[in-house]
Amino acid sequence: MSFPLLTATAALPAIGAVATAAVPAARRTAAKWLALAFSLGTLVLAGIALARFEPGGDRFQLTESHAWIKDFGVRYELGVDGIGLALMALTALLIPFVILAGWHDADPLETNSSRWRPTQGFFALILMVEAMVILSFEATDVFLFYILFEAMLIPMYFLIGGFGDRAHSGSDENAAAQRSYAAVKFLLYNLVGGLIMLAAVIGLYVVAGSFSLSEIAEARANGSLSMATGTERWLFLGFFFAFAVKAPLWPLHTWLPNAMGEATSPVAVLITAVVDKVGTFAMLRFCLQLFPEASKWATPVILVLALISIVYGALLAVGQRDIKRLIAYASISHFGFIILGIFAMTSQGQSGATLYMVNHGISTAALMLVAGFLITRRGSRLISDYGGVQKVAPVLAGTFLIGGLATLSLPGLAPFVSEFLVLVGAFAAYPAAGIIATTGIVLAAIYVLVLYQRTMTGPVKAEVQGMADLKARELVVVVPLIALLLFLGVYPKPLTEIVNPAVQHTMSDVQKKDPQPEVEAAK
Repeated sequence: MSFPLLTATAALPAIGAVATAAVPAARRTAAKWLALAFSLGTLVLAGIALARFEPGGDRFQLTESHAWIKDFGVRYELGVDGIGLALMALTALLIPFVILAGWHDADPLETNSSRWRPTQGFFALILMVEAMVILSFEATDVFLFYILFEAMLIPMYFLIGGFGDRAHSGSDENAAAQRSYAAVKFLLYNLVGGLIMLAAVIGLYVVAGSFSLSEIAEARANGSLSMATGTERWLFLGFFFAFAVKAPLWPLHTWLPNAMGEATSPVAVLITAVVDKVGTFAMLRFCLQLFPEASKWATPVILVLALISIVYGALLAVGQRDIKRLIAYASISHFGFIILGIFAMTSQGQSGATLYMVNHGISTAALMLVAGFLITRRGSRLISDYGGVQKVAPVLAGTFLIGGLATLSLPGLAPFVSEFLVLVGAFAAYPAAGIIATTGIVLAAIYVLVLYQRTMTGPVKAEVQGMADLKARELVVVVPLIALLLFLGVYPKPLTEIVNPAVQHTMSDVQKKDPQPEVEAAK
């Protein structure tokens, strides 16, 4: 039996979570280093998986399959295509930076012993989320995926509600109430989506007699499985609703600004750059593959919702006074682009959507983590409390600017390639949708540049006069992310080579071909 690489990649952070939680309370620093070591080990295993993956080979590779609950046909089945592998690698890449950025976020508050927070628990929860997210990108059994989809909510709930942002404008009691509200809202929204998905998962088993993607695909191919049109559409809606909540897609998005605003900056990155990607990934993996006809039937409505997300998210970002909530609304707009690319059902759109998931993860991590360093220094999330930061902390301001420019998809930075492909793919199939989506680009330039102008330029405010520049640990977090944004911005080929074959398989699932350009005959 070959080495179970995919299981090991997910199991290592889970083992790390247990080991970190077991470190004695007095040895907080040891717990941090242990968590970082396990996250780096997971990154190494993800790198090995990347090296062993053959882009032109089988659709699902590094596969594992074992009986789990025989009476119900549930199997422990794993496998990755190019899309799942890229997102698995993104997750493994970001977690070490999340841990380093949050190095002191769960330290005890010496001035008030009643607000002591278990440092070990903070880092253990991060590793547990990593394990569940990686395994969800690998799962090819629908029931196994559902279990992971729901289970990751629990550690996220405690990360949001138990380890909130210290830079809160209100009293301690008010801050705790806001954190609790954000955590409960996050949990309830996602639980409702998950319960609806559970009904659809059961319905799928009744119709198909299996939870295995490979078995369902084989049954479709040989004609032994055919779903009634109404049944397929209802099942599709059950899956899509849960994924739209997680994504988040308008109008199911309202939990995100609260969660990102109240969480620490590293946990906010965990939410939008890692956990939320499970929703958009699952649209490609499950909605389009399991319910191709229903996916095409629902496309017009989904495209409208994606366009509303793009414009609505960007407009609300323009009007924000809170730095973290601005980034949250910007992410809602970006997820609209991703969903637009997926349901444009062109190869350019779906390749762009997948690249967007990866590049958005990197760019949002860079911007949010630098914003977190800024907020920690000043003790405020309000944009109006800053001014002239670039004169006292030029490196911080410079990295903040690069993260912001990546967010607005400046050419030469990684998100530009993604956004360009999404717009090309959307315009080829739905010209009006492509035109409307471009307004999101204009609005992004407004909210990013206005944010930078108000915080970094102008007279130096007294409260930021003595602000320190980025330290060595913070530079270790930010510099590699910026380097990746530059590298993938000018040379995206390593990603596209992995992703494009998987996109072609998805296009084949829904029996769609790229529209051919109309060329007038020469007179």
